[in-house]
Amino acid sequence: MTEESAIEFPCEFPIKMMGRNLPEFRITARALVEKHAGAVDNHAVQESLSRNERFVSITVTITATSQQQLDNIYQDVSNHTDVLMAL
Repeated sequence: MTEESAIEFPCEFPIKMMGRNLPEFRITARALVEKHAGAVDNHAVQESLSRNERFVSITVTITATSQQQLDNIYQDVSNHTDVLMAL
């Protein structure tokens, strides 16, 4: 039995990750998403620094094509040691 998604695909979907405020984290966050979604435009990537600027949240908005694609992205993002939290 296949599980159905409550999301209708394709759709715009934000992937949000938090990590340390380092240039390497920005590269890693984008690469983790692009591995499954292909290249994303710069305007699809937003970031916000924490109050003390030690951490950064990066949101990459993609055109999601399936629940499996999102599951694969979140699995890679959640398993990466540089990603402290993913939403």
